[in-house]
Amino acid sequence: MHVDTVLDTELRGLRRRRPEVTGTVLAGRDGMLISSDLPATDATHLAALAAVGFGVGQQVAQTVRGGGFRESVVRTATGCVVTYPAGRHALLTLVTGAGTDLDALHEEARAVAERAGSAFDSQRVGVGATPVPTVHGALAARTPLPALARRRPGSTWRRPPR
Repeated sequence: MHVDTVLDTELRGLRRRRPEVTGTVLAGRDGMLISSDLPATDATHLAALAAVGFGVGQQVAQTVRGGGFRESVVRTATGCVVTYPAGRHALLTLVTGAGTDLDALHEEARAVAERAGSAFDSQRVGVGATPVPTVHGALAARTPLPALARRRPGSTWRRPPR
């Protein structure tokens, strides 16, 4: 089965089983949007924010030696936004309405994130940022600084003439 079909099936199935989920976003850990059922602008922003939240959450988990990152939850006045790791390269973010039973949602969403992440990882080809080329030597020439930019001992900084 094609990865897009698996992702679509998993995300639609979760929405069908959990009506309190009002939106889903599957994003790369680099913040790039993979799949979503939210309006495009919202999905793109949420994908980027999920990656940032994941990075912060992962650092907090490592700092307190609490094990691996499991999820982040942002409670709003109208519901929650929950992000889960999905495989090695993706994140699943769910937008929920008010009154969501988070314990039940976590159990089901983690399973969906695992299946969707595995499907994405197995088909992952060139998604995300372009690798930086390796530098094989020093620069051939240095760019000289303008005479005004050099600091003389004991001098103070002044605005350059216009």
